[in-house]
Amino acid sequence: MSDLQRLERHACFGGWQDVYRHHSASLGCAMNFGVYLPPQARQRPCSVLYWLSGLGCTEQNFITKAGAQRRASELGLILVAPDTSPRGAAVADDPAYDLGQGAGFYVNATQAPWSAHYRMYDYVVEELPALIEAAFAVRPGLRGVAGHSMGGHGALVVALRNPGRYRSVSAFAPIVAPSRVPWGEKAFSAYLGSDRTTWAAYDAVALVQQATGERLPLLVDQGEADEFLGRELHPEWLQQACALVGHPLTLRRHAEYDHGYYFVASFIDDHLDWHARALAG
Repeated sequence: MSDLQRLERHACFGGWQDVYRHHSASLGCAMNFGVYLPPQARQRPCSVLYWLSGLGCTEQNFITKAGAQRRASELGLILVAPDTSPRGAAVADDPAYDLGQGAGFYVNATQAPWSAHYRMYDYVVEELPALIEAAFAVRPGLRGVAGHSMGGHGALVVALRNPGRYRSVSAFAPIVAPSRVPWGEKAFSAYLGSDRTTWAAYDAVALVQQATGERLPLLVDQGEADEFLGRELHPEWLQQACALVGHPLTLRRHAEYDHGYYFVASFIDDHLDWHARALAG
Protein backbone atom coordinates (compact mmCIF):
# COMPACT_ATOMS: atom_id res chain seq x y z
CA MET A 1 0.00 0.00 0.00
CA SER A 2 2.92 2.35 0.54
CA ASP A 3 3.38 2.85 -3.21
CA LEU A 4 -0.24 3.90 -3.93
CA GLN A 5 0.10 7.23 -5.73
CA ARG A 6 -2.77 9.54 -6.66
CA LEU A 7 -2.27 10.94 -10.17
CA GLU A 8 -5.53 12.86 -10.62
CA ARG A 9 -8.34 14.30 -8.49
CA HIS A 10 -11.44 15.98 -9.89
CA ALA A 11 -14.51 17.12 -7.96
CA CYS A 12 -17.49 15.40 -9.57
CA PHE A 13 -21.18 15.37 -8.52
CA GLY A 14 -20.31 16.01 -4.90
CA GLY A 15 -17.64 13.30 -4.84
CA TRP A 16 -14.22 12.73 -6.33
CA GLN A 17 -13.03 11.16 -9.57
CA ASP A 18 -9.49 10.02 -8.84
CA VAL A 19 -6.83 8.10 -10.73
CA TYR A 20 -4.20 6.09 -8.84
CA ARG A 21 -1.04 4.20 -9.74
CA HIS A 22 0.51 1.32 -7.85
CA HIS A 23 2.93 -1.53 -8.40
CA SER A 24 1.08 -4.75 -9.18
CA ALA A 25 2.64 -7.92 -7.83
CA SER A 26 0.38 -10.01 -10.09
CA LEU A 27 1.45 -8.22 -13.26
CA GLY A 28 4.98 -7.18 -12.36
CA CYS A 29 4.51 -3.59 -13.48
CA ALA A 30 2.94 -0.28 -12.54
CA MET A 31 -0.83 -0.14 -13.04
CA ASN A 32 -3.35 2.70 -13.11
CA PHE A 33 -6.95 2.55 -12.00
CA GLY A 34 -9.74 5.10 -11.77
CA VAL A 35 -11.92 5.29 -8.66
CA TYR A 36 -15.04 7.39 -8.25
CA LEU A 37 -15.84 8.13 -4.60
CA PRO A 38 -19.44 9.32 -4.20
CA PRO A 39 -20.29 11.93 -1.57
CA GLN A 40 -21.67 9.22 0.73
CA ALA A 41 -18.13 7.82 1.04
CA ARG A 42 -17.24 10.79 3.25
CA GLN A 43 -19.59 9.48 5.97
CA ARG A 44 -19.85 5.70 5.55
CA PRO A 45 -18.52 2.66 3.70
CA CYS A 46 -20.03 2.13 0.24
CA SER A 47 -20.48 -0.81 -2.10
CA VAL A 48 -18.09 -1.17 -5.03
CA LEU A 49 -18.73 -1.77 -8.72
CA TYR A 50 -15.72 -2.85 -10.78
CA TRP A 51 -15.77 -1.85 -14.44
CA LEU A 52 -13.67 -3.76 -17.00
CA SER A 53 -13.02 -1.94 -20.27
CA GLY A 54 -12.54 -3.21 -23.80
CA LEU A 55 -9.82 -3.60 -26.40
CA GLY A 56 -7.43 -0.68 -26.67
CA CYS A 57 -8.82 1.08 -23.61
CA THR A 58 -7.14 2.36 -20.48
CA GLU A 59 -8.69 3.43 -17.18
CA GLN A 60 -9.55 6.72 -18.86
CA ASN A 61 -12.19 5.54 -21.33
CA PHE A 62 -14.87 4.66 -18.81
CA ILE A 63 -14.29 7.55 -16.43
CA THR A 64 -14.36 10.18 -19.21
CA LYS A 65 -16.95 8.74 -21.64
CA ALA A 66 -19.57 6.66 -19.82
CA GLY A 67 -21.13 9.44 -17.75
CA ALA A 68 -21.53 7.08 -14.82
CA GLN A 69 -20.57 9.42 -11.99
CA ARG A 70 -23.86 11.30 -11.73
CA ARG A 71 -25.93 8.19 -11.07
CA ALA A 72 -23.22 6.63 -8.91
CA SER A 73 -23.32 9.78 -6.79
CA GLU A 74 -27.06 9.41 -6.30
CA LEU A 75 -26.78 5.69 -5.49
CA GLY A 76 -23.69 5.90 -3.29
CA LEU A 77 -21.67 3.49 -5.43
CA ILE A 78 -17.88 3.46 -5.61
CA LEU A 79 -16.75 2.82 -9.21
CA VAL A 80 -13.36 1.23 -9.86
CA ALA A 81 -12.02 1.10 -13.42
CA PRO A 82 -8.63 -0.58 -13.94
CA ASP A 83 -6.48 -0.52 -17.06
CA THR A 84 -7.00 -3.40 -19.50
CA SER A 85 -3.52 -4.95 -19.45
CA PRO A 86 -0.04 -4.70 -18.00
CA ARG A 87 2.05 -1.96 -19.60
CA GLY A 88 5.64 -0.78 -19.86
CA ALA A 89 8.83 -1.23 -21.86
CA ALA A 90 9.53 -4.60 -20.24
CA VAL A 91 6.04 -5.95 -20.97
CA ALA A 92 5.49 -8.07 -24.09
CA ASP A 93 3.46 -6.38 -26.81
CA ASP A 94 2.21 -6.83 -30.36
CA PRO A 95 1.68 -4.25 -33.13
CA ALA A 96 -2.00 -5.22 -33.48
CA TYR A 97 -4.65 -3.60 -31.31
CA ASP A 98 -6.19 -6.93 -30.31
CA LEU A 99 -3.14 -8.56 -28.71
CA GLY A 100 -0.66 -7.41 -26.11
CA GLN A 101 -0.80 -4.11 -24.29
CA GLY A 102 -4.37 -2.87 -24.16
CA ALA A 103 -5.68 -6.38 -24.85
CA GLY A 104 -5.18 -8.45 -21.72
CA PHE A 105 -8.48 -10.35 -22.13
CA TYR A 106 -8.68 -10.86 -18.34
CA VAL A 107 -6.89 -14.22 -18.44
CA ASN A 108 -3.82 -15.63 -16.71
CA ALA A 109 -1.44 -16.28 -19.61
CA THR A 110 0.47 -19.56 -19.57
CA GLN A 111 2.58 -19.09 -22.71
CA ALA A 112 5.83 -17.19 -23.16
CA PRO A 113 6.45 -14.30 -23.47
CA TRP A 114 2.98 -13.33 -22.16
CA SER A 115 3.06 -15.40 -18.97
CA ALA A 116 5.67 -13.11 -17.41
CA HIS A 117 3.14 -10.28 -16.98
CA TYR A 118 -0.30 -11.09 -18.40
CA ARG A 119 -2.23 -12.26 -15.32
CA MET A 120 -5.19 -9.91 -15.53
CA TYR A 121 -7.58 -12.51 -14.10
CA ASP A 122 -5.64 -12.62 -10.83
CA TYR A 123 -5.31 -8.85 -10.84
CA VAL A 124 -9.01 -8.04 -11.16
CA VAL A 125 -10.30 -10.91 -8.99
CA GLU A 126 -7.78 -10.85 -6.14
CA GLU A 127 -5.16 -8.12 -6.10
CA LEU A 128 -7.15 -5.03 -7.06
CA PRO A 129 -10.12 -5.73 -4.73
CA ALA A 130 -7.71 -6.39 -1.85
CA LEU A 131 -6.05 -3.04 -2.52
CA ILE A 132 -9.37 -1.19 -2.78
CA GLU A 133 -10.72 -2.76 0.40
CA ALA A 134 -7.55 -1.80 2.30
CA ALA A 135 -7.29 1.76 0.97
CA PHE A 136 -10.93 2.94 0.89
CA ALA A 137 -14.03 2.72 3.08
CA VAL A 138 -15.94 -0.04 1.31
CA ARG A 139 -18.64 -2.45 2.50
CA PRO A 140 -16.97 -5.87 2.92
CA GLY A 141 -18.06 -8.46 0.40
CA LEU A 142 -20.44 -6.17 -1.49
CA ARG A 143 -18.93 -6.20 -4.97
CA GLY A 144 -20.42 -5.98 -8.43
CA VAL A 145 -18.65 -6.29 -11.77
CA ALA A 146 -19.55 -4.92 -15.20
CA GLY A 147 -17.78 -4.34 -18.48
CA HIS A 148 -17.88 -3.55 -22.18
CA SER A 149 -16.81 -5.72 -25.12
CA MET A 150 -13.59 -7.51 -24.05
CA GLY A 151 -14.39 -6.18 -20.59
CA GLY A 152 -17.90 -7.58 -20.82
CA HIS A 153 -16.30 -10.94 -21.46
CA GLY A 154 -14.10 -10.38 -18.42
CA ALA A 155 -17.00 -9.38 -16.18
CA LEU A 156 -19.06 -12.44 -17.10
CA VAL A 157 -16.10 -14.78 -16.67
CA VAL A 158 -14.94 -13.54 -13.27
CA ALA A 159 -18.51 -13.58 -11.92
CA LEU A 160 -19.32 -17.04 -13.27
CA ARG A 161 -16.03 -18.51 -12.03
CA ASN A 162 -16.35 -17.06 -8.54
CA PRO A 163 -19.86 -17.72 -7.17
CA GLY A 164 -20.45 -15.71 -4.04
CA ARG A 165 -17.60 -13.29 -4.65
CA TYR A 166 -19.79 -10.87 -6.62
CA ARG A 167 -23.37 -9.89 -5.85
CA SER A 168 -24.11 -8.62 -9.37
CA VAL A 169 -22.81 -8.72 -12.94
CA SER A 170 -23.68 -6.97 -16.19
CA ALA A 171 -22.16 -6.37 -19.60
CA PHE A 172 -22.42 -4.19 -22.68
CA ALA A 173 -21.79 -5.95 -26.01
CA PRO A 174 -19.67 -8.72 -24.43
CA ILE A 175 -17.61 -11.31 -26.27
CA VAL A 176 -19.65 -14.18 -24.87
CA ALA A 177 -17.80 -17.10 -26.49
CA PRO A 178 -14.21 -16.01 -27.21
CA SER A 179 -13.22 -19.62 -27.94
CA ARG A 180 -15.35 -19.45 -31.11
CA VAL A 181 -14.66 -15.99 -32.57
CA PRO A 182 -11.60 -14.38 -34.21
CA TRP A 183 -10.73 -11.95 -31.39
CA GLY A 184 -10.73 -14.70 -28.80
CA GLU A 185 -9.10 -17.35 -30.94
CA LYS A 186 -6.18 -15.03 -31.64
CA ALA A 187 -5.73 -13.93 -28.03
CA PHE A 188 -6.28 -17.35 -26.46
CA SER A 189 -3.88 -19.06 -28.87
CA ALA A 190 -1.17 -16.59 -27.86
CA TYR A 191 -1.88 -16.38 -24.13
CA LEU A 192 -3.11 -19.92 -23.37
CA GLY A 193 -1.66 -22.09 -26.14
CA SER A 194 -3.18 -24.44 -28.69
CA ASP A 195 -5.03 -26.76 -26.27
CA ARG A 196 -8.57 -25.49 -26.63
CA THR A 197 -9.77 -27.40 -23.58
CA THR A 198 -7.98 -24.81 -21.43
CA TRP A 199 -9.89 -21.98 -23.11
CA ALA A 200 -13.22 -22.98 -21.59
CA ALA A 201 -12.16 -21.50 -18.24
CA TYR A 202 -12.42 -18.05 -19.84
CA ASP A 203 -15.50 -18.58 -22.02
CA ALA A 204 -18.82 -17.34 -20.61
CA VAL A 205 -20.97 -19.67 -22.70
CA ALA A 206 -18.95 -22.69 -21.56
CA LEU A 207 -19.02 -21.51 -17.95
CA VAL A 208 -22.81 -21.05 -17.96
CA GLN A 209 -23.19 -24.63 -19.14
CA GLN A 210 -20.90 -25.91 -16.36
CA ALA A 211 -22.17 -23.72 -13.49
CA THR A 212 -23.47 -25.34 -10.34
CA GLY A 213 -25.23 -23.95 -7.28
CA GLU A 214 -26.82 -20.53 -7.16
CA ARG A 215 -26.88 -18.82 -10.55
CA LEU A 216 -26.16 -15.10 -10.54
CA PRO A 217 -28.60 -13.20 -12.81
CA LEU A 218 -26.96 -11.68 -15.89
CA LEU A 219 -27.84 -8.34 -17.51
CA VAL A 220 -26.58 -7.86 -21.07
CA ASP A 221 -27.24 -4.95 -23.42
CA GLN A 222 -26.44 -5.23 -27.12
CA GLY A 223 -26.72 -2.70 -29.92
CA GLU A 224 -28.23 -3.97 -33.16
CA ALA A 225 -26.04 -1.65 -35.26
CA ASP A 226 -22.87 -2.96 -33.61
CA GLU A 227 -20.30 -3.57 -36.34
CA PHE A 228 -18.92 -6.57 -34.42
CA LEU A 229 -22.26 -8.21 -33.65
CA GLY A 230 -22.25 -11.08 -36.15
CA ARG A 231 -18.49 -11.67 -36.19
CA GLU A 232 -17.27 -11.39 -32.61
CA LEU A 233 -20.15 -11.06 -30.12
CA HIS A 234 -23.06 -13.45 -30.81
CA PRO A 235 -25.25 -12.72 -27.77
CA GLU A 236 -27.67 -15.36 -29.05
CA TRP A 237 -25.12 -18.03 -28.05
CA LEU A 238 -25.26 -16.84 -24.45
CA GLN A 239 -29.06 -16.69 -24.65
CA GLN A 240 -29.23 -20.27 -25.89
CA ALA A 241 -26.83 -21.54 -23.22
CA CYS A 242 -28.74 -19.80 -20.44
CA ALA A 243 -32.07 -21.13 -21.68
CA LEU A 244 -30.68 -24.67 -21.83
CA VAL A 245 -29.64 -24.72 -18.15
CA GLY A 246 -32.11 -22.24 -16.70
CA HIS A 247 -29.57 -19.52 -15.95
CA PRO A 248 -31.34 -16.16 -15.42
CA LEU A 249 -30.47 -13.72 -18.22
CA THR A 250 -31.90 -10.35 -19.18
CA LEU A 251 -30.75 -9.71 -22.75
CA ARG A 252 -31.83 -6.35 -24.18
CA ARG A 253 -31.21 -5.59 -27.86
CA HIS A 254 -31.35 -1.99 -29.01
CA ALA A 255 -32.00 -0.91 -32.60
CA GLU A 256 -29.61 1.66 -34.10
CA TYR A 257 -26.99 1.55 -31.32
CA ASP A 258 -23.40 0.68 -32.23
CA HIS A 259 -20.44 -0.64 -30.22
CA GLY A 260 -19.08 2.57 -28.74
CA TYR A 261 -19.42 4.61 -25.59
CA TYR A 262 -22.45 6.54 -26.87
CA PHE A 263 -24.21 3.20 -26.46
CA VAL A 264 -22.72 2.62 -23.01
CA ALA A 265 -23.61 6.13 -21.86
CA SER A 266 -27.20 5.69 -23.04
CA PHE A 267 -27.87 2.74 -20.72
CA ILE A 268 -25.27 3.01 -17.96
CA ASP A 269 -27.87 4.27 -15.46
CA ASP A 270 -29.88 1.07 -15.92
CA HIS A 271 -26.79 -0.98 -15.13
CA LEU A 272 -25.89 1.07 -12.08
CA ASP A 273 -29.46 0.68 -10.80
CA TRP A 274 -29.23 -3.08 -11.39
CA HIS A 275 -26.05 -3.31 -9.34
CA ALA A 276 -27.28 -0.96 -6.60
CA ARG A 277 -30.34 -3.16 -6.02
CA ALA A 278 -28.22 -6.29 -5.73
CA LEU A 279 -25.64 -4.59 -3.51
CA ALA A 280 -28.15 -3.02 -1.15
CA GLY A 281 -27.83 -5.92 1.26
